[in-house]
Amino acid sequence: MLFYLIAAIVLILDQTTKWIVRTHMELGEILPSWSPHMRFEYYENSGAAFSSFQGYGKYFAIVAVVFVAAIFYYRRQGAIRGPLLEAASGFLVGGAVGNGIDRVIYHQVTDFLVFGSRGGIMNLADLAINAGGILILVYLLLDHFRPKTARGRL
Repeated sequence: MLFYLIAAIVLILDQTTKWIVRTHMELGEILPSWSPHMRFEYYENSGAAFSSFQGYGKYFAIVAVVFVAAIFYYRRQGAIRGPLLEAASGFLVGGAVGNGIDRVIYHQVTDFLVFGSRGGIMNLADLAINAGGILILVYLLLDHFRPKTARGRL
């Protein structure tokens, strides 16, 4: 249940914030918000992370579908269990689906969050994917230091 709840919340928040940016900001517009730590800047990314592979974003929609299918497969097999992995996979799936929707509908991803003066531009789906990755690292570290009889129960 935690998996579905987090994935749904991430997806709804991501798509809502992207819609707000697309309808209330001009492309390239910058709104200072928590200067110098964060600002809103409307950007459309037709590539991947760090604006790499510009114009090939539609292929990353396929990667997102395969990734989400793999998560569901491993959940069904019982490999993803426990609240930490459920939360991590929920963040990962919500983020992948959020960006995947953009890639399928708009052939690019709406980005609008810039952290710091040299930070890359992101969106909530990207933040969720990062959160999911961090939770997996936390799980791996905690599991490594647990007694062998208790491993895999986080």
